[in-house]
Amino acid sequence: MFLFPLVPSSFEFFNGQQGRNYCPSINDTHVPIGGTHVSSNASYVSVNSTHDVSVGNSSFPDFNVMPDSHGAVSYKGAPWKSEIGRWFSGCDSIAMAVYVNETIGGKRCNNDCNGQGICNQDLGHCRCFHGYAGEDCSERLHMNCNLPNSSEFPYGPWIVSSCSAYCDTTRAMCFCGEGTKYPNRPVAEACGFRVTLPTTPGGPKIVDWTKADLENIFTSNSSKAGWCNVDPDDAYKKKVRYKEECDCKYDGLWGQFCEIPSLCSCINQCSGHGHCRGGFCQCHSGWYGIDCSVPSISSSAKEWPHWLRPATVTIPDNGGSVNLVAAVKKKRPLIYVYDLPAEFNSHLLEGRHYKFECVNRIYGEKNETLWTDQLYGAQMALYESILASPYRTTNGEEADYYYVPVLDSCLITRADDAPHLGMQDFGGFRSFLNLDYYKRAYEHIREQYPYWNRSAGRDHIWFFSWDEGACSAPNEIWSSMMLVHWGNTNSKHNYSTTAYFADNWDHIPIERRGSHPCFVPEKDLVLPAWKMPDPFALKSKLWARPLGERKTLFYFNGNLGPAYPDSRPENTYSMGTRQKLAAEFGSTPNKAGKLGEQHASDVIVSPLRSDNYHGDLASSIFCGVLPGDGWSGRMEDSVLQGCIPVIIQDGIFLPYENMLNLDSFAVRIHENDIPNMVNILRAINETERELKLANVQNIWQRFLYRDSVMLEANRQSEMYDSEYDWGQEFSKLVEDDVFSTFIQSLHYKLHNDPWRQNLRPRERDYGLPKTCSRVYNFEEV
Repeated sequence: MFLFPLVPSSFEFFNGQQGRNYCPSINDTHVPIGGTHVSSNASYVSVNSTHDVSVGNSSFPDFNVMPDSHGAVSYKGAPWKSEIGRWFSGCDSIAMAVYVNETIGGKRCNNDCNGQGICNQDLGHCRCFHGYAGEDCSERLHMNCNLPNSSEFPYGPWIVSSCSAYCDTTRAMCFCGEGTKYPNRPVAEACGFRVTLPTTPGGPKIVDWTKADLENIFTSNSSKAGWCNVDPDDAYKKKVRYKEECDCKYDGLWGQFCEIPSLCSCINQCSGHGHCRGGFCQCHSGWYGIDCSVPSISSSAKEWPHWLRPATVTIPDNGGSVNLVAAVKKKRPLIYVYDLPAEFNSHLLEGRHYKFECVNRIYGEKNETLWTDQLYGAQMALYESILASPYRTTNGEEADYYYVPVLDSCLITRADDAPHLGMQDFGGFRSFLNLDYYKRAYEHIREQYPYWNRSAGRDHIWFFSWDEGACSAPNEIWSSMMLVHWGNTNSKHNYSTTAYFADNWDHIPIERRGSHPCFVPEKDLVLPAWKMPDPFALKSKLWARPLGERKTLFYFNGNLGPAYPDSRPENTYSMGTRQKLAAEFGSTPNKAGKLGEQHASDVIVSPLRSDNYHGDLASSIFCGVLPGDGWSGRMEDSVLQGCIPVIIQDGIFLPYENMLNLDSFAVRIHENDIPNMVNILRAINETERELKLANVQNIWQRFLYRDSVMLEANRQSEMYDSEYDWGQEFSKLVEDDVFSTFIQSLHYKLHNDPWRQNLRPRERDYGLPKTCSRVYNFEEV
């Protein structure tokens, strides 16, 4: 079974007695048809049937629940709100694994997608590569690089894909093209256009998007700044000139002249069962899904992913069936991930014009992992973790939650990339374009799947990595759970707070957006932003630095608005909070040469970029958490370096604030109390500081995307038999990370969620004692 495909190439096998009796089991566990035994050697199954629980009692099997002075209960060393801590400790810790029937698909797609897409063998639908469409991907799309031209703009108004050379209309990306020595060399952005040198010393170069620079980029004359015909060896030896505005922005290419191929970034790197072509997984035969992690009946069972093992496989005796059923033992909650059309995810990755956009990692010249500091990388990290998780199910009937994977993290950075993305159709508002993508995804799942109507979407999950969170969500999906980084309850800021015109959502028609708030604590969750793995900070244990070694009372380093050189010019940036903070406590002179009115030696508020940012945070007792243009990653910065967060943003929920007991490890100060901030902090005694600092040190790993990092570490180890320092350091961490906390939150919501409280109980096995099972079902809508 492990050496060959799971089933013969001919389906005639299923017609005879052999098919009815054949019941192999993965991991050498054999079970007769109708049997109940499944091997328990799966690493993720941990069951102890001796535990008992009495909900409402203060005594639980894992520990004695004793709330601290803030009403927090410690669960695995983390201070949770008491009612949530009690629920987690009382039921999550004793949840049993249950049997789930997973479908192994065998449906065919029309013309096998003509080699221009991947067949979802569960649905029989094609996911077409970028530039192709139709039921069998036979329709070739034409995607222009340029907007329509005019006498004023011969190449059209500027967008990122503006091209003066050869446009690949399947991706709206610009290359040198035929007739040049290096036809596949990118001609990205300013490369193909005239550049005007600065008129003043140190001034910026100005790109003239109306004038092509073909005379230079196509030249073979060593006296001109060429590009498309420049030999890399000659250029490196400075035998020829090359145009400095040209570089290798596209994924999969390195070297100054794009001469070194490398891996591209794909979701889960195609799980080892496919080739990553610019961001789209081209799966090997027998595999499908956005990350090629879903096996079909023609795949080898030996290669099945961990979330399908160990399994007992039943081959139906119905000769017309093309699916197999694998019985797998899993713990709830179970998450079904929609296999959306590629326009909502893979295409946004595949066609990106700058390799760093929206991904948490890229690959270098030797295919080594290069982590990015993209704050939006959290969406990709969580998506990968769900897809590779034992909590994933392909059985929508058994699922507790349904994840809708729209990669708006890529749409944010790519909105200006190409005409086919359609931003010009929405008045230039990225917020409106974003809403349209989610609305079309909603319409797709309602038309193609039965699950939405069963709950009016209340068991569905959407991730908005947008700076303003789910403020621009279409009204149709508002009943669902929103994962965001911006928990604006609209209790104070009942309007778009962004200073960036394109992200303003006030102008979206009310019939499209509705009148919903941006965040509802009873149903939604604020997740931490992505932070680049820092092996030095982990190895140095900056997070564990004791109070006595933290000499700075308060620390904030970041953009402070128009009063400072090279800062954001908008008065509305950060809702004015950073500006108020700097006016009171600024430790760097502003444009007028003045410090803050209350500046003090142990208070640092500066826009000057620190050379030792993490070390400065770890040398401080309190660290400022203020908004940027919407959410910022300052909460994560503080916690990851063991600094007590000081939150100054009224009505805005921070990561886990509706789950964690924030008061036990952070300080909240009202925006109107900014002038009194230092007095408030100085009044916090040493005992309270020690308590909060200890609690920060208890929960800091919950702000790390460790699971995603370790998935990549394992991939690198399998491919190259090597381990990087970041993998070594992250492998030493054992406490719950972002993904573990997310799953625990779903478990809590599944059994104790007021959003579901008036819905009927489902009849299914949750692996819990009856005293824990307060599960609600959904009326048909």
